[in-house]
Formats: sequence, structure tokens, C-alpha cells
Amino acid sequence: MLRLIWNTSIRVRAFMRIWMPTNILLDALRTRRGLKWGAPAMLLSVAYFAIAYWCTTLIAGGAPGWLHLIVLLCIYNALKFLVYGPISSARLIKARRKERRSSPAVHEALPGDEHGPTHRGRSSGALQA
Repeated sequence: MLRLIWNTSIRVRAFMRIWMPTNILLDALRTRRGLKWGAPAMLLSVAYFAIAYWCTTLIAGGAPGWLHLIVLLCIYNALKFLVYGPISSARLIKARRKERRSSPAVHEALPGDEHGPTHRGRSSGALQA
């Protein structure tokens, strides 16, 4: 029985991660390139809370009771995005510190005029004219 529950939960989790839009978006936000979008993604929680509120007003007005499921789903998704914002900011800071420590000093100053012209494509005569 335990094996059946375990396998079912694994399959449900795999289905949710592959097909549910909020889980797909959160997986994209967990990548290194997506960490910077964690705080703006928190704004999606406002939209989810607004949809939940709108559904509750519909239910109070006599709409079908299955809208309670939509309310629960919207609140759950809103909380996921609301919690992920600070987490992504902390992960971004950690990743930038790690990158800074592991990268060698790239911007070393060279003595004299060994850097060459700063504006490529312009010659010194074009500046005098």
C-alpha cells in the first residue's frame, strides 16, 4: 500500500511540474538566468488574489459552489509566488557572490597606452575635423 501511495505521489508531482503553468514558470525562475525575475514575479500573486476575490464575490452572488476550488487554487498559486520572491533574491545574492569569488580579475589596468583606442572605428583625424 505504501508503494502505491509513493508511486502515485511521484507521478502526480511529475504531471504537475510538466503541465501546470505556474510550476513551469517557477522552474524557469529557479535557473540562474531566471533568478533576477523572482521579485517581479511576486506581482503575479496580486493577480491571483484578485481572481480569488472575484470568485468569492461570484459565489456570494449565487454562482456554483465548484468555484471554491478555483479560489483555493488561486490562493495557493499566489502564496507560491509571494514566498518565492524573497527566496529568489537571496539565491541571486548567493550566486553573484559565488561568481565574484570564482572569477579571476579580468579588468587589470595595463601600463601606458597599451589599451588602444577607446572608440573603435573612429580615427584621431575624424575627431579634429
